[in-house]
Parts: sequence; structure tokens; C-alpha cells
Amino acid sequence: MFNLIVRSVAWDTGRETMPTGRVFEYAEPDIVDMFRQDGNLNLDALTRLPCLFMQEGTENEIARVGQINRARITGNEIAFEYTFDPDVPPLQNSLLFTNRRLLDVLNDFEFSRNHWEVKDVDLYRFLLRTIRPRRQRPTVFQIEEHENIEPTLVSVMMPFDARFNPVYESIQQTTTNAGLHCRRADDIWENPAIIQDVVSLIDRSRIVVCDCTGRNPNVFYEAGIAHTLGREVILITQSDQDIPFDLRHLRYIRYYGNPQGIADMAQDLQARIQTILGH
Repeated sequence: MFNLIVRSVAWDTGRETMPTGRVFEYAEPDIVDMFRQDGNLNLDALTRLPCLFMQEGTENEIARVGQINRARITGNEIAFEYTFDPDVPPLQNSLLFTNRRLLDVLNDFEFSRNHWEVKDVDLYRFLLRTIRPRRQRPTVFQIEEHENIEPTLVSVMMPFDARFNPVYESIQQTTTNAGLHCRRADDIWENPAIIQDVVSLIDRSRIVVCDCTGRNPNVFYEAGIAHTLGREVILITQSDQDIPFDLRHLRYIRYYGNPQGIADMAQDLQARIQTILGH
């Protein structure tokens, strides 16, 4: 069994409340009887169960697996503190919605209403059968066993050259306007080998922007990694001839390196990002 707790916004505070009237809204009578004692909610029994903390929605919203550490009834609400299981990656609601019958979610409205339910399903068994299997991992660099994409992260791959600073600054502003944030490898120094920093950044990214200007071999290598990991890749360049032959069938953004050209590139980039995000 597990607790399914749904709320309208992201789970990011470690503390929440739920009206007692929204507990067991969709539950079968035998489930309700198991977790009531003398007519009251049996919080001790409820908090021993694993939890699926879900944000309302059926698309790219994120759910997390964890547990309730403390809970108490205050007036007409349950106040509780929670933590996530660090060994279980974030889950997209689209995956859960597709497999909702396996989770005993028989009413689709459960994805769009704040409530607390108990499901007679082994949550961890469901995860083992459903989430993506472990990836084959390379030896030249390390990637995490499971994907952990940051939904708002854009990474930028470009030559380490001061001439590209205005381009990067424009991309930064563009991503900020779209509600995202961006980084490039020289922003971080987390590992002894720079390739590990680069790969880790790409692996966490929702979108990867690659500037192919100058046919920089490092950028080409990084674009290949991003494509292999299945990331959304946006190619930009100051010259059509700098796009590798094998990638010229893909859409890319051609821009001039002067201020007006960079500004025009930013507009095209923002449109591409909005398309990817589905806006």
C-alpha cells in the first residue's frame, strides 16, 4: 500500500497541509476502515506507508516518492512534514497517467484535485516494473544511473573564447525571459576533468544549445553527447558551412556576430524554446 497525495503546486517546502475532508475521497470502504480508529484517522498507520507526492496534471508535472516523517491534525487539516527518497528519480505525471490503472487510479479526476488517498498497490514494485531501466554507462566519463533532468535548465556549448561572451549573455537573457536558466561548462568546477563537468551539465539539461561557429571539435563532440542522451538540441551558427554535413538536415539558427545579428538570433532562439516547451 502507499499514500497518494496530490496538490495543485510543486512539492518543494518539506511541509504541507491537507483538509481532513479530502482524505479517502475515492477510497473503497475497506481501505477507509483500515485507517480509521474509533472514527478518527489513524495517522500512525498512514505515515508508515510510502508516499507518492504528486502535483496536479497529466503532462510534464513532476511527482516524487518519499515518506511522511511527522503528522498531526490541527482543526480541520492534517499538517505533515515529508522527505523524498533520494534513490528514486523524479517521475513525470505523463508516465503515471499512462500507467494509472496499475496504480489503482480508476478515476482520472484524481490527477486534477487536491486529495489524499491510500492505494492497495506495492509502489516500489510498480516503480521497478515501470520506470526506465538502468542505462548502459560509458567508461570515458560518468553519467548517473537514472536520468535526473532539471526542467528549467538550458546548457550552452560554445568555444571558450571571449568573442562569444556577447552571444552567451544574449542566450542567458533569452532563457530568463522564457522562465528558464542557463549555464555553460566554464560556469562550474565540480570535477577534476572538465569533460565530466560538461557531460554532467548536458545530462541534467532540458535543452542544449550548441554554437557550431568555427567548427570547434569540442562543440561537435558535445552535440553528439546531447543527441545520444536524447536531449532537445538547438544548433546555432554564424556560417552555414560550420554545421556538420550529417546535421544539416536539422533546423538550425543562422546569425550574424554583430549586435543586431545577436539580437535577431535571440528572437529566433526564444521562438524555438517556446515550441519545445509547448507554449
